[in-house]
Amino acid sequence: METFLHLTEQISGYVWGWPMIILLLGTHIFLTFRLKFPQRKIFTAIKLSVSKDKNSGGDVSQFAALATSLAATIGTGNIIGVATAISLGGPGAVMWCWLTGVFGIATKYSEGLLAVKYRVTTSDGKMIGGPMYALERGLNLKWLGILFCIFASIAAFGIGNTVQANAISENMSLVLSDFADPTYTKMFCGFILAALVGFVIIGGVKNIARWCTALVPLMALLYVLGCIYILCINHSYLGEALTLIVNEAFSTKAVAGGTAGTVFMIAARYGIARGLFSNESGMGSAPIVAAAAQTRNPVRQALVSSTGTFWDTVVICAITGLVITTSIIANPDISREAGGMLTKKAFAMIPYVGTPILTFGIITFSFSTILGWSYYGERAMEYLFGKNSIVFYRVVYILFVYAGATMSLTLVWNLADIMNAFMAIPNLISLLLLSGVVAKETQHYLWNNNLEEETE
Repeated sequence: METFLHLTEQISGYVWGWPMIILLLGTHIFLTFRLKFPQRKIFTAIKLSVSKDKNSGGDVSQFAALATSLAATIGTGNIIGVATAISLGGPGAVMWCWLTGVFGIATKYSEGLLAVKYRVTTSDGKMIGGPMYALERGLNLKWLGILFCIFASIAAFGIGNTVQANAISENMSLVLSDFADPTYTKMFCGFILAALVGFVIIGGVKNIARWCTALVPLMALLYVLGCIYILCINHSYLGEALTLIVNEAFSTKAVAGGTAGTVFMIAARYGIARGLFSNESGMGSAPIVAAAAQTRNPVRQALVSSTGTFWDTVVICAITGLVITTSIIANPDISREAGGMLTKKAFAMIPYVGTPILTFGIITFSFSTILGWSYYGERAMEYLFGKNSIVFYRVVYILFVYAGATMSLTLVWNLADIMNAFMAIPNLISLLLLSGVVAKETQHYLWNNNLEEETE
């Protein structure tokens, strides 16, 4: 088992190394230029995300689809991941994480457009889509669609399920360590989580979207307000923090401690990797739920989908990065802490409620991620084995929630990372090969001002 664990660590490190980073970031930049910078329409996109195309085909509103994708995307990566990037890559990693989000908006936009354009209606009237349908219907590459679904269904049990359940149970066991044995706390958390997840996902996409629509704004608001409070406390360090972030992002100085490379190289590696992993632009997960949205044309939903990367990385990850960096400047001793402890020390600056806000954020972020990924895995299983497999999948998914809350997850993390990378490759192929279709639709609906037009 130790040998297998070491092997998965090596594979995970390779697939999320520079080749994958260059491929993903390169796709972001290529699509940004080919589509003439759809980032310019981000405020139009935000406005559309809170409007409804009630008479259009689809199962849930545009905002519900966005909330579900955000639920699956905003997670511990935004809280712990950014701090980890800073602890490993220095403050300059924040800049690269932010730039990745800015360019990633174009990729998330393209994914949403293709998801709606190539979606299909099932025999019971539901709208389903995603990279597998874009590969099959747009490129006649069904075998790649099958591979995508295999990787997605496995990843759903990893990053979308067990690791999130484990994060919740670990936090609760720490909070209740003075009152109960951690083992029993984790078992109890696992049981409650499994019951709650089962209650939500058995109701299908509409019930999942309903819960995510309620959870996402609340959890994001509380977390952002906590961050703003810390930034107010650290306001005198904001200018220094911004200067440090920009300077280290492009510094050519050698890294101290004998590590190979320059400050720029280390900051770019960890910042870009964290940004890519955080917003999932290019991974192919978010378009699965985007396909269920009620929208009159593909570009409207594409714009709404793009706001997911904006909120997740451009806003939340950037605020988290500023909180961590200003806190390090204010108290240099905490710079020696690991990623998770960095965030905890920063939020401890808020009297009485800081730690509870952070704990609540981790729990709600993780729970909503479980819900969002349940839908992704469900659609992947339906593509592979038909809709009769959904009931079996839901039962197994619920059981894995309990297992994740009570087990050690180093191996699961490694496997999940690998599957996420393997998911991205077929999706990126569809994005690059169908970029002409995306550009044509974008020109007609967006740049020619036909956003109100319905698809024929």
